[in-house]
Amino acid sequence: MDIFLDLLARLCTLLAGVAIVTMTAIFAWLVFGRYVLNDTPTWVEQVSLLLVMVIAFLGAAAGVHNHTHLSVVLFRGMVPPNVRTVFVCITDLLLAGFGAMMFWYGLELTEFKWGTLIPLIQWPEGLRSLPMTISGALVLLFSIGHLIRLFLGEDARQDSIDQG
Repeated sequence: MDIFLDLLARLCTLLAGVAIVTMTAIFAWLVFGRYVLNDTPTWVEQVSLLLVMVIAFLGAAAGVHNHTHLSVVLFRGMVPPNVRTVFVCITDLLLAGFGAMMFWYGLELTEFKWGTLIPLIQWPEGLRSLPMTISGALVLLFSIGHLIRLFLGEDARQDSIDQG
């Protein structure tokens, strides 16, 4: 299971990286079009907004798996290891719940907006919320993976279990 989750997290990171490179390239085209060709491409802003969603949400999902997401570990560091394990479990449960809600409500939003088109590019408006939906499913999956490892005694987070 860990190999599959690691592969998913790497895929998220790869897609977010490709989105950053793509966004950089289309902004270069925007500048070239505006100042050299005197013809500003109008689609760049809308495509960039979609790419930002991909970068943010897939990057966040990979961060949950890789333990690099924003977290406050001050209280976990101040308590004994057995209490710390409870805090880690609660954190993973909350993240799983948050991921499930992101997936469920993101799916509803994506379905609701799919029939509307984004101005200037004529792509489905539901594409704006699709990265959130996918990220929610991944956060749920990654959090469940953390919980399984925690209960099997294989949790490798540096701030979690075996520090005194």
